[in-house]
Amino acid sequence: MNVLLIGSGGREHALAWKLAQSPGLSRLFAAPGNPGIAAHAECVGLNVADHTAVADFCREKGIALVVVGPEAPLVAGLADDLRAAGIAVFGPSKAAAQLEGSKGFTKQLCTRAKIPTAGYAHMRSLDEARAALAPFGLPVVIKADGLAAGKGVTIAMTPEEAEAALAALFAEPGGEAVIEEFLSGEEASLFVLTDGTALVPFGSAQDHKRVGDGDTGPNTGGMGAYSPARVLTPELEARAIEEIVRPTIETLAAEGTPYSGVLYAGLMLTNTGPKLIEYNARFGDPECQVLMARFEGDLLALLLAVAGGRLAEAGPPAFADAPALTVVMAARGYPGTPQTGGAIHGVDAAEAAGATVFQAGTRLDGDTLVAAGGRVLAVTASGPDVAAAQAAAYRGVDALDFPSGFCRRDIGWREVERERG
Repeated sequence: MNVLLIGSGGREHALAWKLAQSPGLSRLFAAPGNPGIAAHAECVGLNVADHTAVADFCREKGIALVVVGPEAPLVAGLADDLRAAGIAVFGPSKAAAQLEGSKGFTKQLCTRAKIPTAGYAHMRSLDEARAALAPFGLPVVIKADGLAAGKGVTIAMTPEEAEAALAALFAEPGGEAVIEEFLSGEEASLFVLTDGTALVPFGSAQDHKRVGDGDTGPNTGGMGAYSPARVLTPELEARAIEEIVRPTIETLAAEGTPYSGVLYAGLMLTNTGPKLIEYNARFGDPECQVLMARFEGDLLALLLAVAGGRLAEAGPPAFADAPALTVVMAARGYPGTPQTGGAIHGVDAAEAAGATVFQAGTRLDGDTLVAAGGRVLAVTASGPDVAAAQAAAYRGVDALDFPSGFCRRDIGWREVERERG
């Protein structure tokens, strides 16, 4: 069976790595891919924004399934156009992908479906947003309404920070903002597969959004993650599914926009139970890396079951008990302007040390691997507990020779502290 994977990041490298292990796979193509993905797939220079070209490629190569990794093509309706051409897709429709594409859409759905989430206001002008701030008090959460690659969130601790965040969001024409109540608790990520009717849990993770050790500095797309997030106990996970995820899927189906794919629920575990922070319409990055490191099943068969509306016939996903942890190596300057072009050596040494190195923002300069983006590598390892997985991942990091890169040194610190008692 021939498969086309859309994307070029660390998430897509992890998906390619796991898809390549499926016995049903004949050929794997990736558009555009990256040098790491090229070890598992044939990378093709396909313009994924040209949906007709993607459909033509699928017909030419006999593609039986398209797996869409990143959110932007989903929000742009790639899955709809491929399905209209008779091509199976893992990923939601444009209408259902609004769960990630519009914070306002999701908040309105939460209201209709009585889903527990933070109080909010959806504003379309700077003056309206300024007027709406006062009832929220401080701290207050300010979000861009649309896609922001994981970085369009400010937790404002002072009026000045709130004003600066709003001014930045409305600096461009058409800007919209969602102002949210600040929720106290610990965050966790829950992943669920659904074909629009059936749903199955697909693991949990906890990521680190801040750029600096001790969860300091600006938000990023994610500096590391570990799985499972044991703070999301089986009881809390069951509540999150029944009170948050299932009502979302049922409401979308009832309203004529069934959701098919992976649904990623960002949760705040408050003292009154789980509350929804936000949804993503795809696997997280770097959460996908730790999920794939733990997943023990046939990924291709499972994604085909979702795409074909046969998820109810598939058995529950099997995950290794051993935790997995990933450390993101980023280019100096990230999450601002990253220093690209820096040489990367030692990937083989890192893997010999027991890690798996998933490539994200990389390219080849001749025979030399170099940084080509903000988040460059995701060094991933497993162990009998999170502390052991953390130690193994950092052994991999330390085996790399990437002078213009940096990482946090405390990924997984919360769970390591809990393990120590």
